[in-house]
Amino acid sequence: MTAQVLGVSFDGLTMAQAVDRALALAAEDRCSCVCTPNPEIVWAARKDAGLRDAIAGADMTLADGVGVVWAARQLGTPLPQRVTGCDLMTELLDKFSGPVYLLGGKPGVAERAADEIKTRFPAVTVAGVHDGYFDDPSPILAELTALAPRLIFVGLGSPKQELFMARAKKILPRGLMLGVGGSLDVLAGDAARAPEAWRRHNIEWLYRIIHEPGRIKRAFSLPLFAGAVLIKKAGLRRAPKP
Repeated sequence: MTAQVLGVSFDGLTMAQAVDRALALAAEDRCSCVCTPNPEIVWAARKDAGLRDAIAGADMTLADGVGVVWAARQLGTPLPQRVTGCDLMTELLDKFSGPVYLLGGKPGVAERAADEIKTRFPAVTVAGVHDGYFDDPSPILAELTALAPRLIFVGLGSPKQELFMARAKKILPRGLMLGVGGSLDVLAGDAARAPEAWRRHNIEWLYRIIHEPGRIKRAFSLPLFAGAVLIKKAGLRRAPKP
């Protein structure tokens, strides 16, 4: 089952189903990728054809945001649950054994995240790391081709990470890339996720704004997103039945 939210197609998977599918993709002898759009990314994709095409080319697209789950329900194609890139990354590390690559964050973040992985997930081998500050991805793609890790966590922020994965998918021989945004900072201990209670009540977005005031400008897209969803819903109600 899939859900269409303002032009972006989401896979209707639970966390457990997403983990199983991701592990199966990682085992294949081809390169694949997973995108995890939130409402901000969905809204940006409306006017950014490159971002929209990159998401459309993903092998799995998951709802990283309660707003996407809400929108899918409003539009009559409910999703089973929110599946964040951060949570999916942790679940995969817990169940995976083999080489991974960490890409993203400020200098030193990926290294600290790698140290945490070595401590918490001994079955996982960190094949390599690179920060997110680069203009030319060619050297990174060359290293990934040589190392051929089975899992690649791409934390470059949107739209850079989606565009990187779309390009890399055409070049790399194998490996599953997962867009994780700022999750490497969380893994490294440089940033904290919202407490469980905030996540349980679906207000993690508010916690992040409170602790990262710079995000407030990005949050302006949320009411626009919600308004567009409600307009779309009203249009669906008025549409003549076949």
